Amino acid sequence: MWKQIQKTVLGEAIEGQLPRRVQDAIARQQMQSEILIAWVQVFIVVTFSSLYGLSPKAFAADAMFAPVPYALMAYGVFTLCRLALAYAGRVPAWFVALSIIADMALLMFLIWSFHVQYEQPASFYLKSPTLLYVFIFIALRALRFEAGYVLLAGFTAAAGWLILLGYAVFWDNGMSLITRNYVEYTMSHKILLGAEFDKVISIIVVTLIMALVIVRARRLLINSVAQATAAEDLSRFFSPEIAAQITHSEGWIEPGTGESRTAAILHCDLQGFTKLSMERPANEVISLLAEYQSRMVPIIQKHGGTIDKFLGDGILATFGAAVATDRYAFDCLTTMEDLVDEAAKWSSDREAMGEKGMTIRFTSAVGPIVFGAVGDDSRLEYTVIGEPVNLAAKLDKHAKDEKANAVTTQGAVEAATAQGYRPRFSLETRTGRTVDGVSGTVDLVILTP
Repeated sequence: MWKQIQKTVLGEAIEGQLPRRVQDAIARQQMQSEILIAWVQVFIVVTFSSLYGLSPKAFAADAMFAPVPYALMAYGVFTLCRLALAYAGRVPAWFVALSIIADMALLMFLIWSFHVQYEQPASFYLKSPTLLYVFIFIALRALRFEAGYVLLAGFTAAAGWLILLGYAVFWDNGMSLITRNYVEYTMSHKILLGAEFDKVISIIVVTLIMALVIVRARRLLINSVAQATAAEDLSRFFSPEIAAQITHSEGWIEPGTGESRTAAILHCDLQGFTKLSMERPANEVISLLAEYQSRMVPIIQKHGGTIDKFLGDGILATFGAAVATDRYAFDCLTTMEDLVDEAAKWSSDREAMGEKGMTIRFTSAVGPIVFGAVGDDSRLEYTVIGEPVNLAAKLDKHAKDEKANAVTTQGAVEAATAQGYRPRFSLETRTGRTVDGVSGTVDLVILTP
């Protein structure tokens, strides 16, 4: 029951300890807010100074003193220091708290100075509309999304106004000015305690409401930053399209849900890698694998392909599965041509460095597939299922028999041609091929640079 009340009042709870990177992201947001706050305060100082300089002075020429210029000057210097610290990213919590107290102290001092400048009883300043600026300073603190600073600003303002009220009542012979008549209060220097307490109550209530809003907004901000960070992390382990499927899903992703589409499947395989992995040190094997993938993956993604999974030294990519497209075959065969070129360049670069050249086989097929989530609630995986997936994998082994490094099906070429494909490579059709694990015969096409 208590947790439900907390959730209703304060919003969604923050689960667990926030990762350091999330805390750093929030800290950066707060520092940017502090810069914005500092600039707003610079604007306030400039505005106050301009209004003071342009407005006619109503107080007598022989008034005791005019403290406003000095107060504005001191506050201006303090604000510039705060702006410099904000840009340097060195605004400690105690300095923020000090600046909040300084804001309110300046405002209360300016209000207090009115009765001195205008040579009126202290109750004169209690009717000053300048008190409304309190709400501006309180609202500014909301930009940091920290309720503590909002509460400090609000309660400092309330305490400041009570001090001014006490001064007007006890230190300036104001007891004789207290009245219960509202009309008399509005038309003279009389003090209506109820009206002054209403101002204090208004300041406190607005402060509490804003603090509650900040607590709820901060929780939402933290959860949003955490989710955004998680989405960024997901994109490192999944292709961008799959990460988008997960993070932008409108509902809870259930295992066994999928969509039927016509797509192209591309299979890449590093020839001789299994034998090499048994002969070379582990770090050298992993380094070779990373180098190979760093060459192939960007090309696949450049043409709109989605990496479905890494199968050891194999790469299974899809076109038109994660994101439907009417150019799936065109993109797949265009990618194959670029991959063949890149594989030749990589092998040449390795030989130039005294390393053994590597051969990569590329096979593809098109047809109807099912794209969706498999697994159970504790472990899900997006994948593609269908005859083209199996065929592309079977063709990888069959490519050795064909003595070819780039093999696709006649159906893939026909679909790609219909989608605007104009081959750069020569295409050799080999009909009626028997592929292990595939029923019947398959018409194949060999791509040769």
